[in-house]
Amino acid sequence: MNNISKEDYLSIIYKFRDENNKIKATRIAQKLGVSNAAVSDMLKKLSRDGQITYERYKEISLSTKGEQYARNMIRRHRIWEVFLHQVVGLPWEKVHDEANNLEHSASDELINKMEEMLNFPEYDPHGDPIPTKDGYLPEIKNSVPLSKLNKKQSGIVIRVNDFDNSFLKYISKIGIELGKTIKVLDVLSFDKSLLVKIDRKEFNISNKLASNVFVEIFK
Repeated sequence: MNNISKEDYLSIIYKFRDENNKIKATRIAQKLGVSNAAVSDMLKKLSRDGQITYERYKEISLSTKGEQYARNMIRRHRIWEVFLHQVVGLPWEKVHDEANNLEHSASDELINKMEEMLNFPEYDPHGDPIPTKDGYLPEIKNSVPLSKLNKKQSGIVIRVNDFDNSFLKYISKIGIELGKTIKVLDVLSFDKSLLVKIDRKEFNISNKLASNVFVEIFK
């Protein structure tokens, strides 16, 4: 990935931080596909700008300033994703990269008009919540990774990670989409892969794939 901006770093920190709102530099490097040295250099710049709290060899967190900026970038990105999916008709495996190209260039006025035209969507095509222009974040639905389900449990898909186009394309091919019901028929002890039923068809899926699909378990 070339020409990675400060906005990209802040968005990654915001999106992949843990439950304590912190993230490791190595995880940022992994998600952006850059070296640890490149991450270290950018973190120093973000720290000088007052957008993160950062000490070398320690976890990183967003400052109030950085939180507001990152949330606005996430908002712009996800509104573009909804527009590209609903209006333009792009499949969900293509909207992420296109939104990355568009999110930096559009004015706030355009983003607000798009949001209004789309009837103020609360979630993007992958199930992630869209912050409002006032910074309010819609409720994140309770969910667990599909990989956590036991044999004979079922759940409805409410979110998927959008980190990889080939992943999204594959799960679409086998029928995994938001609102779809998945039943776990078996969990293999050898590698924790799953045998699942989707639309009366059975599929073997890896534990890694299942860990990136989030479901609300049927009680």
